[in-house]
Amino acid sequence: MKIKVGFGFDVHQLRENHPFIIGGVQLEHHSGAFGHSDADVLVHAICDAVLGAANLEDIGYHFPNTDPQWKDIRSTILLEHCVKLLKEKGWEIGNIDAMLCIEAPKIKPYISEMKNNISLATGLSTDDISIKATTNETMGFIGREEGLVAYAVCLITK
Repeated sequence: MKIKVGFGFDVHQLRENHPFIIGGVQLEHHSGAFGHSDADVLVHAICDAVLGAANLEDIGYHFPNTDPQWKDIRSTILLEHCVKLLKEKGWEIGNIDAMLCIEAPKIKPYISEMKNNISLATGLSTDDISIKATTNETMGFIGREEGLVAYAVCLITK
């Protein structure tokens, strides 16, 4: 058996009165992540971890923000495509571990639904998906609620 690990990172600006999607869940908040797609920072980081583990470039290569077909698309659709590319190379995802860095809102009430959405997009059990969150202790652009960051690692096997 061959095993590889991939790492993903994503960052998005927050804008007032903008939809806020994380892990395929719309959060109630006064501002939301802004980007070409639905700006789902968590799913974007997971996509990069999946693609990177199998040496399949990165999310910007497959879904460039200059291509209108990806405008406002649900990021879970992008994740489904990344998993398809992975499987075409003979790989399977073993698990995903992700971390959100966000000052507000609190993520804990949404984690179960996020895990369910990522499970549907990847075919993984929710037991194989970990989502954690931390604040930036009011420091920097995260602490000022100007943006948020997500990190993810993914184990793949063949």
